[in-house]
Amino acid sequence: MVDEVGAARTDKTGRTGGDNGPIAPVDRRVLAVAGLVFAVLMALSTRYGFHIDELYFLDSARHLQASYVDQPLLAPLLARVSLSLFGVSEAGLRLWPALAAAGTVVVGGLTARELGGARRTQLLAAIATATMPVLLGGAHIANTTSYEVLAWAAIALVVVRIGRTGDTRWWLVAGALIGIGAEFNHLAGIFGIVLLAAILLGPARRTVADRYLLAGAGIAVLLVLPDLWWQAHHEWAMFEMTRALNEKNGGPQKIPTWIVGQLATAGLAMALLWPAGLRFLWRSGRPLWQCLVTAYVVLFLLFAVTTGAQIYYLGGLYVCLLAAGAVGLDAWLHARPDRLRALMTATAASTALLAVIVLPILPPASIAWTYGISTNSGESLGWPQLVGTVNQVWTALPPEQRAGAVILAADYGEAGAINELGRGTGLPPAVSAHNTDWWWGPGNPAATTVIAVAPGPGHAPGYAAQLRRFFRHVTVAADVSNPYGVHNVEWGGHIYLCTGPRRSWAAMWPQLRHYG
Repeated sequence: MVDEVGAARTDKTGRTGGDNGPIAPVDRRVLAVAGLVFAVLMALSTRYGFHIDELYFLDSARHLQASYVDQPLLAPLLARVSLSLFGVSEAGLRLWPALAAAGTVVVGGLTARELGGARRTQLLAAIATATMPVLLGGAHIANTTSYEVLAWAAIALVVVRIGRTGDTRWWLVAGALIGIGAEFNHLAGIFGIVLLAAILLGPARRTVADRYLLAGAGIAVLLVLPDLWWQAHHEWAMFEMTRALNEKNGGPQKIPTWIVGQLATAGLAMALLWPAGLRFLWRSGRPLWQCLVTAYVVLFLLFAVTTGAQIYYLGGLYVCLLAAGAVGLDAWLHARPDRLRALMTATAASTALLAVIVLPILPPASIAWTYGISTNSGESLGWPQLVGTVNQVWTALPPEQRAGAVILAADYGEAGAINELGRGTGLPPAVSAHNTDWWWGPGNPAATTVIAVAPGPGHAPGYAAQLRRFFRHVTVAADVSNPYGVHNVEWGGHIYLCTGPRRSWAAMWPQLRHYG
């Protein structure tokens, strides 16, 4: 039995971790930690404004389909539910990621319990999870990150339980979690594939590879069929999108960013725990737990090479590793009270620092310095001002010219801002050739005037020159900035008035598509 003094147990074969017998009771303090995370996220949910990705997801919610170029269905579906229940509301949209974050904290505590952790160890795992910057920053924004982190953490929890109990019927649950997770973000499917390969190619195959594993894999495949169907009917756009992202975020020069970024992803102070978690799982003697280590190493190397700047891609797996580290270091931490006290003090200090960077805590005019570290807050500023500027340019056109005009946004965030924040102001829906927006069409195919909204030159280099390939007359009608001096994506951008088309707008449209 687990008590409050012991660390991990050792069974008769010398394997550490849980066994098939009773495990510690659930520590209800874990629920208090989860509730605190939820309360903080909801208290900050109306600060600043919508994030660039959220504007895209709201736009996608009004174009519900089986999948999209850059994400599957479920996150836009939740955005559609938010629109139905709350309208265009930051708090309403961010309710779901806040709930996902709270759920992830609970999963962290439960994982420590399945690994043989005492009640105090469950609490430490919950605190470690709750203070992860990837959890806090990702759950403030209603894109796919918070759901992905929860899915990965829940999958790992089920794997740990199967490894402890040998009850392979849980593969049905794992398959469902992988399928649902992959319908939020394709990365959950990658995790599932790598995990399956580790099982089938290693010693775990002899004990846990059975009909339930096959059935679980089948459930996962069935759940992602809508996504695969859409991709098959849209030129497998996700692969072109992935290639574009890898060109932007990957390569040897981004590997140091990836390595250093892992420290920030799981929390600076808690970097003590997750390496210990890798060691604990590997030395447990349980082949299935060792598969989690194998999956981590494979994915660490894969993401380091292909998309190193996206440092949060492994965020969900750190929940399990932090829990394992809490169990593995339990006896060491409590052998001397000052060790746990020092860890908690360092965690509080690092969490306070990183929270200021990834959450909207400071006044908007004071966050410019955080943008180079995390773009979360910076990309949530300036959208109402952009919409107002576009509206001024639009209303300045003579009525007869407006009748044959469209608004073209260079990126999905601009289109989403105009379509959501500009709703009811007299602005027409904006179109964009960026990602899934391109598939929604050019608007008026006979348009002869285009108001083109472009971000700063660092994010849309040569945009004016590109427009002149399609229009004889391209002039700057207005500049784009924000009142807070934050040099975000839109800072330094322009709104162009384009007339004199060289061919029909419908004929231009196929040449404008871009992913990234």
